[in-house]
Amino acid sequence: MNTLPQQLANGLFLGSMYGLIAIGYTMVYGIVQLINFAHGEIFMTGGFGALTVYLLLPDGISMWVALPAMLIGGALTSVLIAVGAERFAYRPLRGAPRLAPLITAIGLSLALQQAVFNWYHVDGDAKTARVFPQLPFGPLHIGSVTVQSGDIFLIIAAPLCMAILALFVRLSRTGRAMQATAQDPDTAQLMGIDTNRIIVIAFAIGGFFAAVAGVSYGLKYGSVSYDMGFIAGLKAFTAAVLGGIGNIYGAMLGGLVLGIAEAMATAYIANIPGMQQLGGGGWASVWAFVLLILVLLFRPQGLLGERVADRA
Repeated sequence: MNTLPQQLANGLFLGSMYGLIAIGYTMVYGIVQLINFAHGEIFMTGGFGALTVYLLLPDGISMWVALPAMLIGGALTSVLIAVGAERFAYRPLRGAPRLAPLITAIGLSLALQQAVFNWYHVDGDAKTARVFPQLPFGPLHIGSVTVQSGDIFLIIAAPLCMAILALFVRLSRTGRAMQATAQDPDTAQLMGIDTNRIIVIAFAIGGFFAAVAGVSYGLKYGSVSYDMGFIAGLKAFTAAVLGGIGNIYGAMLGGLVLGIAEAMATAYIANIPGMQQLGGGGWASVWAFVLLILVLLFRPQGLLGERVADRA
């Protein structure tokens, strides 16, 4: 019980990152009924875009100056890739059977991984992990909870991004158009809404959130790697399904629930007699997917319910 507050905090930090990535999945699905399985790699390219900007800056530059530039660079990278994927990979297949865009998404995912792998190929040896710059201060201690410096950026960025998105969707004209397109794209188009533009905006917002998550990942773990988007993307998809695919609030809620469940399982299952082999950090991914299976079995619509009907 003494470590419970710390484990809850760890779960919230981890879940906030999952939620940021999951929003990209759920927004795209809510509007075009597409599971963009390349979204994990868009998250990865955001982290590498930020790292590339940092490497181009003068040596010794303050992290307080570098971080905004890194965020802009990572966001531009992820947004451009997400919008390009929509325009050149998914839009031509919009009327095709659903298997075609799914296979395209998997192919795009592998292509992005290989592109980053080759870009950072040094002296015949690909560095699978690159050191990411860190914030220039140590952890904060709040009572019995220790907050690492990388998590501080995350706990500020995640609620702020979520609040801005909620206001944008509820109050802006474009946000209302997104809701109308998600409900019925054909009727929305007849009412004068440019649905192609709305879909591009959804991909761009998802890419931006993925970039914020990518920078958060680098600050949290101290490195980024070309394959980091695979597992993180699958877990974020789990979070989107858990919260209710197509529901942006559910995506963040699902991420938080998944992060807390993963932290708790990893920390405490080893203390149960006979379960020592299941409590290590290597089992963290297993518990995430066990949770996904349970959700699909007992509440397939997710915690907050699926907002959009299946238009298959």
